[in-house]
Amino acid sequence: MYHGGTNFGRFASSYVTTSYYDGAPLDEYGLIWRPTWGHLKELHAAVNLSSEPLLFGTYSSFSLGQEQEAHIFETELKCVAFLVNFDKHQSPTVVFRNMSFQLAPKSISILSECRTVVFETAKVTAQYGSRTAKAVESTNDIHRWKAFKEPIPEDISKAAYTGNQLFEHLSMTKDETDYLWYIVSYEYRPSDDGQLMLLNVESRAHVLHAFVNTEYVGSVHGSHDGPGNIILNTNISLKEGQNTISLLSVMVGSPDSGAHMERRSFGIRKVSIQQGQQPLYLLNNELWGYQVGLYGEGKRIYTQEEASSVEWTEINNLTYHPLTWYKTTFAAPVGNDVVALNLTSMGKGEVWVNGESIGRYWVSFKAPSGQPSQSLYHIPQHFLKPIDNLLVLVEEIGGNPLEITLNTVSITTVCGNVNELSSPALHTQGKGPEVHLRCQRGKHISAIEFASYGNPAGDCTTFSTGSCHATLSESVVKQACIGKRGCSIPVSPARFGGDPCPGIQKSLLVVANCR
Repeated sequence: MYHGGTNFGRFASSYVTTSYYDGAPLDEYGLIWRPTWGHLKELHAAVNLSSEPLLFGTYSSFSLGQEQEAHIFETELKCVAFLVNFDKHQSPTVVFRNMSFQLAPKSISILSECRTVVFETAKVTAQYGSRTAKAVESTNDIHRWKAFKEPIPEDISKAAYTGNQLFEHLSMTKDETDYLWYIVSYEYRPSDDGQLMLLNVESRAHVLHAFVNTEYVGSVHGSHDGPGNIILNTNISLKEGQNTISLLSVMVGSPDSGAHMERRSFGIRKVSIQQGQQPLYLLNNELWGYQVGLYGEGKRIYTQEEASSVEWTEINNLTYHPLTWYKTTFAAPVGNDVVALNLTSMGKGEVWVNGESIGRYWVSFKAPSGQPSQSLYHIPQHFLKPIDNLLVLVEEIGGNPLEITLNTVSITTVCGNVNELSSPALHTQGKGPEVHLRCQRGKHISAIEFASYGNPAGDCTTFSTGSCHATLSESVVKQACIGKRGCSIPVSPARFGGDPCPGIQKSLLVVANCR
């Protein structure tokens, strides 16, 4: 994949995050993801340079060692070779056409004219970049927020559909909404006040929220690689007489692949109540009522035109409240940087800006690292107005909208680390190895965080000067780069006032800030 993106609205498939493949050469926001983009650019240039033998040449291959191979494409006038090292740990030296080449572990080297190395997969000389999200506006003013509690349906006579069975989820929603309410009445006659009541629900949907007499009693969710069934077992309190059980079945996208997709079914499969040690009472064949979608969703209260169709209240004690809508307004950040919402303080739901859905969010679903699977949610610039942008969220399980922040995302740090023996970039047209730095559009190099020509220790994230260091390193780089969008510095002793340590292999490591 060459570019990532954002699954706006409800377009993501089952359990797929709103952010789509953010590690591509062009990231989710359209920013250049380095060094992936630059390394791939060099590969394309190397392949293009040898297009004639690749397309019209004769192919041959042979072994260069126990885990090394040569693959050659050759015409009468042109030749290109690929030297492959399958060894994951060793860097052997191989002989190819009377020339010696050292191959990095698990790498491929491309030889133009079958003699000059023009690209090595394991040696990245392209610029690195560091993307940063900066909070530029908070939403912690409680007076700017309004809340609306999603009504919990409890009157079966007002349901859009009824039936003495549990209907399949997608057959009811037609995939026009993630949500389907299942509503049933249960008459409770206590035989022993000391006995607990247990509600058991089995579902093939992705998420289930349960309410008894409109009070939230629990939730359960599945996962992409987990079992198809999710099961909720929770103790509940019932009043004597009629009680209403309202179950919200939620899908998080539709399946995108696999055999017999047309036969798959979703939604609630079994509902039962157990009192103490008594037998299970199965509710499957009771009279069920169904409501497709949420009330606020149907009313389109996330739009400027329809937001006033319901009565919004002060937020007060409605933070961390399940099934609640929140709204506020904000001003767009000045400039052209990417804009994103940080929703770390929320749980699960969907978010709209000026009536446009920027996707589902599910911050409470943690990655194996323990961090949210996604916390930043992209707002395209063309969704925004200079002021009074309407932000609306529906929160399913509970969160604190007062801690939401508006962030700008940009490449704030660029770095280059090139060895004097590295193959020069093909676009330099025969020049020696160079460090190339370039800020994103609209920014310039504002400071040099680190610069060392010699044998600097570390890489673009952790760095320090080594035993060999040219004292002119920082001043030379500053003169070449400060105030410019981009710059190039040759990895040559002549550029730094002479060789600081003859006999030692040298490199140039530069870390610069963009603003």
